[in-house]
Amino acid sequence: MGRAFEYRKARKMKRWGNMARVFTKLGKEISIAVKAGGPEASSNPRLRALIQNAKAANMPKENVERAIKKAISKDEADYKEMVYEGYAPHGIAVVVETATDNPTRTVANVRSYFNKLGGSLGTTGSLSFLFDRKSVFKIVPKAEMDLEELELELIDYGVDEIFAEESEVILYGEFESFNKIQKYLEENGFEIISSEFERIPNDTKELGEEEQAQVMKLIERIEEDEDVQNVFHNMK
Repeated sequence: MGRAFEYRKARKMKRWGNMARVFTKLGKEISIAVKAGGPEASSNPRLRALIQNAKAANMPKENVERAIKKAISKDEADYKEMVYEGYAPHGIAVVVETATDNPTRTVANVRSYFNKLGGSLGTTGSLSFLFDRKSVFKIVPKAEMDLEELELELIDYGVDEIFAEESEVILYGEFESFNKIQKYLEENGFEIISSEFERIPNDTKELGEEEQAQVMKLIERIEEDEDVQNVFHNMK
């Protein structure tokens, strides 16, 4: 098992505490995908992936359809994907992914969370070297599927790690290979449960319980912001 597996196994982030927040997050992602690639899932791979994610999150079909209709209306806000990077207390690196219709508001809010809770906001790109951005797919295993053979098959498509977890198989691949991996899985009859992007730390930093609590207080405060989509960190 590689670094991605250990990261997923150890990660205890309370990112989306209730259904309403999950649906809001997915709704924004759907809006961005529709504006970028159109409202037809058959010709928009990213939208297809998000519809699968919505199904996995038990988001009602009517909510998905409403999000698509809103995205093509002239009244719908244009969401921009903005990434902010900084340090939490005790030198923990934090990357904040947002989807916002008002970047000025969002950066001011994110900066205030860092400042008030013992951290500091850095410049965009300053911490990117500490994380690898990965494409992550969860699929339903096929009967008598050989993981090693599948991994060898998918190396050419950008996949670098595969492992089984409970009733699903998880694939990690290069960020740029998302569409290639998705296309392979769809064309070869694999049922995709969900797909997303994750930032996996190249190295993690171990803290004591009290120090961890201070870091988590900041992370949880950031996650409460309605513009925040994901938060990643390198705390062990």
